[in-house]
Amino acid sequence: MQLLEETIGRIQATDREVMARAQKEIDYCLKPPGSLGKLEDIARQVAGITGQVHNRINKKAIIVMMADNGVYAEGIAMYPQDVTKIGADFVTSGRMGINFLANHAGAEIVAVDIGIQVDVDLPRVINRKIRYGTANFLKEPAMERDQAIQAIETGIEVTNQTIDQGYDLIGTGEIGIGNTTASSAVLYAFTGANLDRVVGRGAGLTDQAFAQKKQVVQDAVHLHKPDRDDPLDVLSKVGSLDIAGMVGTYLACAARRVPVVTDGLISNVAALAALQLKPEVIDYMIPSHISFEPGAKLLKEITGLEPMLDMNMRLGEGTGCALAFNIIEASLKMIEEMGTFAALGKSREEIGSSAIAYQGRFPQSS
Repeated sequence: MQLLEETIGRIQATDREVMARAQKEIDYCLKPPGSLGKLEDIARQVAGITGQVHNRINKKAIIVMMADNGVYAEGIAMYPQDVTKIGADFVTSGRMGINFLANHAGAEIVAVDIGIQVDVDLPRVINRKIRYGTANFLKEPAMERDQAIQAIETGIEVTNQTIDQGYDLIGTGEIGIGNTTASSAVLYAFTGANLDRVVGRGAGLTDQAFAQKKQVVQDAVHLHKPDRDDPLDVLSKVGSLDIAGMVGTYLACAARRVPVVTDGLISNVAALAALQLKPEVIDYMIPSHISFEPGAKLLKEITGLEPMLDMNMRLGEGTGCALAFNIIEASLKMIEEMGTFAALGKSREEIGSSAIAYQGRFPQSS
């Protein structure tokens, strides 16, 4: 608990003064104010995160948390549970969906066994197993509260180690059969929203299995009555180890002032839990895409995180992060490489006053 408390205590709001200076540089680029839309937003946000107007990405990593879920026993998944272990093998040998996208983006995969149901002896998998999968949360709490804390702190530790190795742009990913059910249960516990807005088909359930999944989510939350004002209670009762691990990644990145990219439904459920622990952490998150899962739209409304891509994707693994990495890097090159109004003999002060007049026509997020 000490590492969690210390990490949360180090998280502060992003630097608004640096963001304002970055905006002046962006407005001085040879273009109408706001005309590069979200690219401008990203460049300004990264400046606030790092405390520097001029930024470049040196090394990128996607931290993939892997764990199994006891609720699998309730028939809520399309694939057998040993697919999680197979996924660990494939992701470290370059055969998962995330691999070709990460290769394209020039990003490394950091694979973490935080709770696979069997022992995994693979040289490129970091063994940080908390337990052999969660319990079936339809029958009992998914894990003990101390185990949820341990999983978060594991995410913090792995992320700190990754940052210490020079990685300055982090993505979040996960692999685990049954984890869309856990993420739906966490989202339902936090919101109490209509189940049709919370629960999706995941990896492609039949109508019967989909109905079962919704019933399991509803019954589990009603059984355990997790306290929505206590994220640790929610995670321990109806969560998963990979979600808790990703919470740790978000907190560590915010504490270390490193931008962190959210992926799909499960990643964004972890983001919601993280901001419940420390609201300022949201300033460090860059959303990549909006998942095809229905809960993604609800999460967008709750968190205000506006995804940059809508690709009808629902694979997880950090795939959206890999796509977004290229866009984030492009946004930072705007300040570094784009021509400025100096070519027209205009000063920053002159352009700054003109930019104010355009603000209503080209809205920009704060």
